[in-house]
Amino acid sequence: MARMRRETIAIHGGYKTDPTTKSAVVPIYQTAAYEFDSAEHGAALFNLEAEGFRYTRINNPTTDVLEKRVAALEGGVGALCVGSGQAALHFSVLNLTSQGDNLVSVPQLYGTTHTLFAHILPRFGIEVRFAQSDKPEDIERLINSSTKGVFCESVGNPAGNICDIEALAVVAHRHGVPLLVDNTVATPILLRPFEYGADVVIHSLTKFLGGHGTTMGGAVIDSGRFPWREHAERFAVFTQPDRSYHDMIYVDHYGASAYIERCRSVFQRTMGSVLSPLSSFLLLQGIETVALRIERHVENAQRVAQFLRDDARVQWVNYVGFADNPYHALAQKYLGGRACSLLTFGVRGGFSAGTRCFDALKLVKRLVNLGDARSLACHPASTTHRQMSPAEQEKAGVKPEMIRLSIGIEHSDDIIADLDQALAAAEAGGHP
Repeated sequence: MARMRRETIAIHGGYKTDPTTKSAVVPIYQTAAYEFDSAEHGAALFNLEAEGFRYTRINNPTTDVLEKRVAALEGGVGALCVGSGQAALHFSVLNLTSQGDNLVSVPQLYGTTHTLFAHILPRFGIEVRFAQSDKPEDIERLINSSTKGVFCESVGNPAGNICDIEALAVVAHRHGVPLLVDNTVATPILLRPFEYGADVVIHSLTKFLGGHGTTMGGAVIDSGRFPWREHAERFAVFTQPDRSYHDMIYVDHYGASAYIERCRSVFQRTMGSVLSPLSSFLLLQGIETVALRIERHVENAQRVAQFLRDDARVQWVNYVGFADNPYHALAQKYLGGRACSLLTFGVRGGFSAGTRCFDALKLVKRLVNLGDARSLACHPASTTHRQMSPAEQEKAGVKPEMIRLSIGIEHSDDIIADLDQALAAAEAGGHP
């Protein structure tokens, strides 16, 4: 499987034909628990001495295929799939940090990620330090002996910035900490952060990988490459006995998979956020077509961005596909020159004109999801980033007039026609 292309992995990864039913498609194992052969067999499973399934809160055969497939797509050693992208993010950070520790993050973040970092984690004694920018030098100056990781979004939502993952990995590793990357917007079809030195990748499976706006899910993927033993004092949770789990030493028991297996054993087992087997099945169906959809997303976004840029009613367009975009060079390096289908624009006339345009959309759906087969629009200042102060919004790349578009796979002419009539409504000062 490691030798296969991503398009093939998306269809076949992690699954061999079911030996009992010969089902060609992954079955839905809609069960809460699994029978043990004996007390000895049950003990071996709970001691993590034998492979198998114990309870669907911990693992499930359908979800197991999803985890293997997502890990293979990203090129990791293992994955944990949970109930949402936010749960995946939360677990990924808790797996490294405890009271008194800190995480260093870029400022351009999804709104709820910012809330978790700025307001929730500090209540548990975990500090998140927000850099002035996504530049490696701004990140590095905030790292100290209590830092347990560096965090970024490969493509910022909604800012659209592209982080220099390779440079950030160098900075993080120079100080003995891992780099965590939310790769939701880029997807492994456009970018595999592990190839540039990242250590942990997070996904909201709800978005492009699921692709149809029907199913919540999140994933944490482990590269298996971070040298926990070399930094044993800083990361004692992996190198010292775990009193909550039979004094297990994760690096001894799991080797390269220590990070992801501790994430499952400690956080998924005790805190829940279970992904249902049916949801795992639906997400697998979406992943099968992600490579084809990404091609159409990218193609449509290019046409829409050019239309907006040529329209006098639009004040600005933030799209990395344009040669004068400050992140264009990084798009060439990390996305193979293919700009993602997430873009933002500002309607001439400020906040009121932006909301009038947003309200006038008909084909493009007004909601806060992204990565759907449908074209979607969001007004971040009113929704996803509403809880942030104006200064925090500006630092995160959110402007009052900004409309975020997630371009779908409809015919591009129809998407453009809808944007055209919405801009006309905004200019006229009325509503549809």
